[in-house]
Amino acid sequence: MDKKKCFTDKEISNYADVMIWGLQRARKKALEKNSFIEIKYDLDASDLAEKIFEKLILKGFNPDLSLLKSPELEKFFFENADTDQIESLKPGHEVYLSKISGSITLIAPKSLDHLKDADFNKLSAFSKSRKTLRNILSEREKTGDYSWTLCMYPTEALAKAAQTDIETYSKRISDACFLNEIDPVKIWEKTALKIQNTKNNLSALDIDYFHIQSANTDLYVKQGEQRKWLGLSGRNIPSFEIFITPDFRYTTGTFFANQPSFRSGNIIENIKIEFKKGEIISASATKGQDYLLKTIQTDEGAKRVGEFSMTDKNFSRIDSFMANTLYDENFGGNFGNVHIALGSSYSDSYQGNLKDLDSNLKNKLGFNESAIHWDIVNTEEKTVTALLKSGKNIIIYKNGEFKL
Repeated sequence: MDKKKCFTDKEISNYADVMIWGLQRARKKALEKNSFIEIKYDLDASDLAEKIFEKLILKGFNPDLSLLKSPELEKFFFENADTDQIESLKPGHEVYLSKISGSITLIAPKSLDHLKDADFNKLSAFSKSRKTLRNILSEREKTGDYSWTLCMYPTEALAKAAQTDIETYSKRISDACFLNEIDPVKIWEKTALKIQNTKNNLSALDIDYFHIQSANTDLYVKQGEQRKWLGLSGRNIPSFEIFITPDFRYTTGTFFANQPSFRSGNIIENIKIEFKKGEIISASATKGQDYLLKTIQTDEGAKRVGEFSMTDKNFSRIDSFMANTLYDENFGGNFGNVHIALGSSYSDSYQGNLKDLDSNLKNKLGFNESAIHWDIVNTEEKTVTALLKSGKNIIIYKNGEFKL
């Protein structure tokens, strides 16, 4: 199927509107006229990139198109680049990132497995070397001078991995993002209000721990002090999850991810992880176990939890495996989903002034730091019980719905 026909002209226009809405929603300050906005995109998403470019121009902004590496070039790079090349940063990139007002990323992978056999050490070194760049953007987000959003565009590779055809896959994306509706932005605004109401209800509870139970999961997660709930910030389209950065030091028990995970060209299935005193003490998978074990050794924080999340099936239209974390972490289906992320935490979950959240305070409050962030998802029938500081226990999530 020609990439230009994945969506109708109406869907492409609506998708562009939703992405610009997401970028603006993610900001703490309004975008100023003549702001520079980076549009990073895979080649197959060029029609959407062009439409976003046009709309940003008409709104008085300065869009900057940036084509992402093809799978062929990316594979060649990791096969042939030496250590210096792997860790080198583009001249002026730090200055560029200190000036742009936002980034919109359009993910349209032609291949999901081209890095399957890549040198893990090179992949890890590449990620670690970009931490400086990530820190620049993170600090600018705190002040409201930068925001980002991303979305996915259908490709044959994604459809194949999800065991369907590209027409069906495209429809799933359109349904999830409300692209066939008359005014999808209005629907996203209404969804945001519902999610905000749920976050308010959760915040009203004085929660100490969460107890997650399913057929294969029995996990305790500590909420932590000075935390706030996050959800539908505009950074990811679509986004229905409601999540928090837990205090990683007290995670205890077993978590089972029955949702397969695609990562760096690898598929990992049936991940089972046991935690004790905040760290992984055992990990297994029926497929991709070697990759799992290597990844949790990336750094000290890779063995810890940086996110705890729940998705209400009444918010999300996603009911099929999509072979992409952006969608799979927002799965609705029959029982919604609960997931954790191994690795880095979200600074935005800090309830105080983000400018104060330095490494020392993060350590004091149990905010995890790592070069990785890997969402692993449970879609089984489950119950989440909140253990309140008063000693009372209440069920807050069951059968894929919040019970607040």
